Amino acid sequence: MTLETKKSVFVALGKFLSQFSENNSTKKPDVLHNDLFFDAFEELIALSQSHNGWYTPEQVYFSIQSWATALTEDHLNEWLSNYELSENSNKNVALILAGNIPLVGFHDFLSVLITGHNVKIKTSSNDQHLLPFLAKYIVAVAPEFSDKITFVEGKLENFDAVIATGSNNTARYFEYYFKNKPSIIRKSRNSVVVLDGNETTEQLTALGEDIFRYFGLGCRNVSKLFVPKGYTFDAFFEAIFVYQDVIHYQKYANNYDYNKAVFLMSNFKLLDNGFLTLKEDSSHASPISSVFYETYDTIAELENRLEREKDNLQCIVSNKLIANSIDFGQTQHPKLWDYADNVDTISFLLTI
Repeated sequence: MTLETKKSVFVALGKFLSQFSENNSTKKPDVLHNDLFFDAFEELIALSQSHNGWYTPEQVYFSIQSWATALTEDHLNEWLSNYELSENSNKNVALILAGNIPLVGFHDFLSVLITGHNVKIKTSSNDQHLLPFLAKYIVAVAPEFSDKITFVEGKLENFDAVIATGSNNTARYFEYYFKNKPSIIRKSRNSVVVLDGNETTEQLTALGEDIFRYFGLGCRNVSKLFVPKGYTFDAFFEAIFVYQDVIHYQKYANNYDYNKAVFLMSNFKLLDNGFLTLKEDSSHASPISSVFYETYDTIAELENRLEREKDNLQCIVSNKLIANSIDFGQTQHPKLWDYADNVDTISFLLTI
């Protein structure tokens, strides 16, 4: 299968996904295989929350629309233009996927297939349905893919390389278990924001998207604020008030009540607006419904620290205070070339 053919298949998938939105899913006449897949995908989206309580329709539709935006001919061409892709790649690549947010493993799935390899997938128990459905759609568009995609329920066997995503604890297990295979082992990472007090209301409101999208479960969610000494959080709390409805979701509310109680019983000083707590803490990884914060003296000192800690960070958000930082509200809109853990998946797959 040529590269152009493979790209055209994923463009077709992007067009299929573009039909689905929370407020108005619309079947388009020029989309392939809608008669077989459109209604079935709507039903699957409706059932997603029963499969995983965090996969609310809003979050699932957001993920779908994000991939619909990414899977265009222009984006695929821009992403792949810097690589020399062989037509003869045919290794077996195992994927061990996370399930913290909907379709979190899709980029690895796409990367393996676009480089010509075969993919063996072990899904997370938290996300067992969305990717297999999209794989069926891809095979309907291009039956040649049927022999290149395998979902594995038991032990992974007969593979040449592996990409595994998990916690820091599981990463140690992966590193030992796959020590004789070419691998990418992804660990826990977090995203942070650097504020200086000059942010606009619009920027702080957009920061709320970086915090609350997917209920804060993704590595691209902001879980830590760096603020100058003497910073007051009034403007921040006012700007994010539009996200107050998150507390009406029971799983989030349960985490809010539990984590707040744990903090208070430990006599930690908290800032609280009724749906988010702020706690001063040197760690980057805050629990659901809470964001940690820490003060800094100078931007230069903070930038040096963040450089030292880069292996623990996925995204840094700021108003151009930190080099290569991301704009407010953009952490959940990665481009195809924004690789998890900053490890170039395509380059890895081209060397196995």
